[in-house]
Amino acid sequence: MEPETDLFPRDTGLLVGKVLQGETRTLARVLSMVENGDPLSESIMHDIYDPARRSLTVGVTGPPGAGKSTLTCRLIGYWRGSGRKVGVIAVDPSSPFSGGALLGDRVRMQEHASDPGVFIRSMGSRGHLGGLAGSTRDALELLAAAGYDPVIVETVGVGQAEVEVASLADITLLVLVPGMGDEVQTMKAGIMEIGDIIVLNKADRQGIDQLESSVMASLELLPEGSHRPPVVRCSSLTGDGIEELTGEMDGLLSGILDRDSLVRRRTTLILESILREKGRHMAARVVEARFGSIERAVDLILDGKTTPYGIGVLLSEEHASKAGD
Repeated sequence: MEPETDLFPRDTGLLVGKVLQGETRTLARVLSMVENGDPLSESIMHDIYDPARRSLTVGVTGPPGAGKSTLTCRLIGYWRGSGRKVGVIAVDPSSPFSGGALLGDRVRMQEHASDPGVFIRSMGSRGHLGGLAGSTRDALELLAAAGYDPVIVETVGVGQAEVEVASLADITLLVLVPGMGDEVQTMKAGIMEIGDIIVLNKADRQGIDQLESSVMASLELLPEGSHRPPVVRCSSLTGDGIEELTGEMDGLLSGILDRDSLVRRRTTLILESILREKGRHMAARVVEARFGSIERAVDLILDGKTTPYGIGVLLSEEHASKAGD
């Protein structure tokens, strides 16, 4: 735990206020507190949470070498062109800590680093109780609270940790490139299904037709009634196809951003992830005893009577009480 100083006060209300004002130094510090499992972080998240907040989250995932960082740069430029503040969370399950430094080829995102309307943060699993998904979940809330809309979540691969992170996004882009035809064939069906849009990147390369054929064949194998994402060719290097991609995204967004079901989905995801952190069965029993059901707890959250993080504090107190018996 870091000591309190004039530069780094540990006053929860002050920290929350500065994050809501978009003060980036405080935002970076609170993100570190969340990653490191600081005892104050639960209280901060409880105070900052607002279920009505409508910031868009976009997941960008795919195998290493798919050009995700270059695509992310293109998306940043697209949204900055319309005056929107853009947040980026670059996650790496293999890194126990990141110190806020950009990882690997993500250094190319430095072109946006001097833009005050862009906030970029790399995250490893570090000390967060919920692992990567838990710390990313909280980071999304913090960046949204600081006024970033949209927030892009970029992962380094398509393993289980990345799939969990992608599930936190409102829209997920699965990025593939020529030469991955065989890899596409061996991908689990669940990996293909996490993409709301499948992006065939580096479309100026040879092999793009074969890749598209492999992807379409894999989608045909999905169970009947499964989500079948649109497939978009683009080149994040030249910018070709980016307009079509953003058009597909806008089409999806027009159908979800005004729906109460989206807010309920987000709220339920956050609550479920916190329950997993606290021990699913014990947590569910406590929630059902206190609120009647998980669905009723979600209703109370949406009515502003509590927050997922407030329920998390309740569960921590219950656990501490039982440990002391």
